[in-house]
Amino acid sequence: MLLVLVISVALTLFLLLATVIFFLTAENAVDTRLLRVSSARTEPEDSIENTTTGLGQIATSITSYVRPIRDLISGSDDDLRYRLTLAGFRNPEHVEIYTVAKILLPVLGVIVATYFGNLIIGSLVGIVVGFFGPDMCLGYLITRRQDSIRRALPDALDLLVICMEAGLGIDQAMVRVGDEVKVTSPALSEEIQIINREQRAGKPRLEAWRSMAERVDVDFVRQFVAMLAQTERFGTPIASALGQFADSLRQRRAQAAEELAAKAAVKLLFPLVLFIFPSIFVVTLGPTVINLHKMMQHLFE
Repeated sequence: MLLVLVISVALTLFLLLATVIFFLTAENAVDTRLLRVSSARTEPEDSIENTTTGLGQIATSITSYVRPIRDLISGSDDDLRYRLTLAGFRNPEHVEIYTVAKILLPVLGVIVATYFGNLIIGSLVGIVVGFFGPDMCLGYLITRRQDSIRRALPDALDLLVICMEAGLGIDQAMVRVGDEVKVTSPALSEEIQIINREQRAGKPRLEAWRSMAERVDVDFVRQFVAMLAQTERFGTPIASALGQFADSLRQRRAQAAEELAAKAAVKLLFPLVLFIFPSIFVVTLGPTVINLHKMMQHLFE
């Protein structure tokens, strides 16, 4: 029993440290991206990926011992790396940390199940929750980040138009917009800063925007990149094109809000029928039923 307790405490501490560093190292995504772009012509990619923290090295050493299980659980590293990128985690060590967490969480679930009554059911629940929990958390983080970018993009484009009409170039305006939207949408601000630093490192503007569209996987951003490509190809004014595109995005956002408002009545129907109406019937008809019961007792006496 003491050995099980020690193992559970060690696994819990490791997972807590992994979670903390997992989120803290995501703040350096801009510098990591700039490092990859600036050193692509001089250094091989392997030398960049080897710059991991201590926790990343521990995770790599753990997965090296269970390589067949790792390949079976995590699948393709490219797909996992892309999903982590959508959530905002771009360091190569995040793949190993995520894989180790997905391997050890079912074991932790089984250990926790030993403290409950039914060991078999508790172990099954712990394995299922531990195995699918990281996927659900990652999916939630991806959705939240994409929604944040989708909501903040029209306002960012309006601010970009204002900056360009004030006399700034598109690159300088992007720097200003990235600083201004940091409060409302840190994810969009981070992506804009990555674009600015990639351009400073020598990457063409359209390629930097296409890289952003691949990183965030938002339909609005893909349409925006296609619009920028058309304006640069045909020589149309960027400010007017950005204004029209921002208006269309705002209309689509208003239509989406109206659609959600129209669905609200249907979604409220079941809670009203199951929870609100029974309470109303008890409050309104309860005293009447009690009075009728008393009257019937007096009549039959």
